[in-house]
Amino acid sequence: MNVHMRTLAVAVTVVALMCSMASAQERSLPERTSPRPETTSGVPHTQIGVEINADLAQLLLERVAQFPGVTLGPTRISLPGAIGFQLNPDMLLSQPNSIVGGFEFAHMHTDGSLHASLHPAMARRAIEAGWAVAHPWADQRPGWSGFVMIYTPTTPEELDVVIDLVESSYTFITGNTLG
Repeated sequence: MNVHMRTLAVAVTVVALMCSMASAQERSLPERTSPRPETTSGVPHTQIGVEINADLAQLLLERVAQFPGVTLGPTRISLPGAIGFQLNPDMLLSQPNSIVGGFEFAHMHTDGSLHASLHPAMARRAIEAGWAVAHPWADQRPGWSGFVMIYTPTTPEELDVVIDLVESSYTFITGNTLG
C-alpha cells in the first residue's frame, strides 16, 4: 500500500471513530425520578444511606463483563469490596488521561453506585438529569472533568440508563462503540 493510500485509510478510520464517539456522547438522558442520594463531599466519595439491589447489581456486572477487552476484578483505586472494570492493557485508549488509575475505566461500590469517566458533555447531562454527581476530584487534573459518581439503580428502568452511562464511559475512554 502506498503512503497516500495508507494516509487516506487512517484518515477515514479517524473520521469514522470520531463520528461514532460523537453520536454516543450526544444521546439524551431521561430525567431520573428517584430522589438524588446524599453523598459525602470528600474522599472516599460514597452515597449515604443507600442499599444495593443485589439482583440489579448482578445484571449490571454481567453486562459489563461482555464489553470487549474488559475484565471484572477487585478495584485498584477504590475502597475494598468495590469491583473494578479493568481494560486489557493492550487496548488502545482514546482518552488515557481520563482514567483515574491503571486501566480501570470505572468501578462499582458495595452500595451499587459507580465511579466512571464520561465525556464532559455527557457528565453534565447525567448530572442535570439526576443520574450522577461530580466526583470531588473532577477538576483536579486535566482529563478528569467528566469523572462522576453514577447513583445506584433502584429499578430495572434505572438500570438500563446506568448501563447506557457505563457504555458511554467505555466508548469515551476506548473510542470503541458498543452495540
